[in-house]
Amino acid sequence: MGAEVVMINTHEVENQVPAREGVDEFTSNVPLVEAVARWGRGGAEASARPEASAQAEASAQELARIGALVGSSAFQRDAERANTHPPVLQAFDRWGRRIDEVEYDDAYHRVIGAAVAAGAHTSAAAAPGPGANVDRAAAFLLFAQVEPGHACPVSMTHAAVPTLELAASGLRDEWMPRLLSRAYEPRLGGDGGGGGTTKQSALVGMAMTEKQGGSDVRANTTRAERRGGSGSSSGAASWGAEYGLTGHKWFCSAPMSDAFLVLAQAQHGLSCFFVPRVLPDGSRNVFRIQRLKDKLGNRSNASSEIELDGTTGWLIGEEGRGVATIVQMVTRTRLDCVIGSAAGMRQAVAEAAWHVRHRSAFGALLVDQPVMSAVVADLALESEAATLTAMRLARSYDEDADGAEQAFRRLATAVSKYWVCKRGAGHAAEALECLGGNGYTEAFPLARRYREQPLLAIWEGSGNVIALDVLRVLAREPEAFEAFFAEVGAAAGESPVFDAALAAARSLVRELSATDAASAAFLARELTERLALVLQGSLMLRYSPGGVADAFVRTRLGDEGGRQYGVLPRGADVAGILARA
Repeated sequence: MGAEVVMINTHEVENQVPAREGVDEFTSNVPLVEAVARWGRGGAEASARPEASAQAEASAQELARIGALVGSSAFQRDAERANTHPPVLQAFDRWGRRIDEVEYDDAYHRVIGAAVAAGAHTSAAAAPGPGANVDRAAAFLLFAQVEPGHACPVSMTHAAVPTLELAASGLRDEWMPRLLSRAYEPRLGGDGGGGGTTKQSALVGMAMTEKQGGSDVRANTTRAERRGGSGSSSGAASWGAEYGLTGHKWFCSAPMSDAFLVLAQAQHGLSCFFVPRVLPDGSRNVFRIQRLKDKLGNRSNASSEIELDGTTGWLIGEEGRGVATIVQMVTRTRLDCVIGSAAGMRQAVAEAAWHVRHRSAFGALLVDQPVMSAVVADLALESEAATLTAMRLARSYDEDADGAEQAFRRLATAVSKYWVCKRGAGHAAEALECLGGNGYTEAFPLARRYREQPLLAIWEGSGNVIALDVLRVLAREPEAFEAFFAEVGAAAGESPVFDAALAAARSLVRELSATDAASAAFLARELTERLALVLQGSLMLRYSPGGVADAFVRTRLGDEGGRQYGVLPRGADVAGILARA
């Protein structure tokens, strides 16, 4: 007889945190629920119509459906797979024909397909009205919270709508229904892709920056040469003036998209063009994807360098007015940078709060240990302020926004983009640390989030670009500052700390209005930071519970906070803050 085999069990797995799955990411996000109820379609401050309550209920139900979807284990697995199986460039087919296609994992298609089906791209344009942009922003936030890479083409399609409105009627009428569609069709169509021009939906990207210029798009060298007649080579006579574009774009986002807004130098200066991948006759446009960028994060989304060589494009707006034309798109993608950063902060807080409520150390749950609860509470304060900022900003983009609201959003978009996006990276790092070694591994989502957050501070203008934009507003659009301070000043008298910060911000604005350009530029970041903090402080004082608002104002606008997260004022309502996390 053989010797008896003894199985040795070295240990039981215990004190590990259960998977955070099966969570409704909408209803569990109290600040977001409150913001939608206040500013969303049918919300308390968005509509006084009789049918408003029914609209609000329908919106809440749809967002809860999305919240349950993105909180499911299946969606989370797809999010992970889309990032661990990144897109691959297929420059040629197997017979050697140039196709310039990007191949994605099926998980990515399921993620973006769900976002498009939910209207996270263009629902506000398809069914405009008070609160429409808030509901759309909430849906966008929920999807981006779990898988941020797909949000790039979703955002650009959303943002392309107002620019496409400036196109010739034939082009607009042909393409606008595709942008507003909730169908998702991954294949390009045309030669090599099948389907000709029958595709009924579309995603839109952009290609602005070049090697020599970066953010200085006026240094672009891509040329645009007018072709004789209208639609002379493409069969699209009603699409307006047709051009041939030649040049290299250093960053082209989401190159698998169906069309792009592109900046190029025409006879009368930098101009904006609509460049489809498939031409009206079903042939492929010249759009050579040279390589995909190897990025720090945002791995599920392809970014590329492209070569244009006589590529067909149609003028949008006027020649020489390219920046003014495409800025309609840029402004809304900046809005989505704010929303996306808020989404990342929410994921970070949710994962950290989940971990500390289930993990024990030194004889107690982490959440019951004051040093840890203070850190998570501080992270939650940042997340709530970012969510309020994003949703209030989205409300200012609704079609019923009056002149004051439009002036407010002109400044508030830049200010919020600068501050909220910059806070994202440090916030993710601190949240990751709450999970200890687990947080630093790719098996947990915060490692991916840590690599993701810096992108949104760069995309659509890094810090200096945005701060200088704020100075341009100060010099050219004083009404924007009037509208901004009218909004922010609604919280005056609620807190002496806030009142002092508001007075200091106003004083700095007066100082910079009277100083020379070089001195103003030196203080541009200080100005932008001060404006962002008084905006967030005002929103927190007006809309968050007293203990939450008090802790935020005293730490961010006063001198009772620390240089790192977790330094809260004595007597802060930590339990109340954590209850909302």
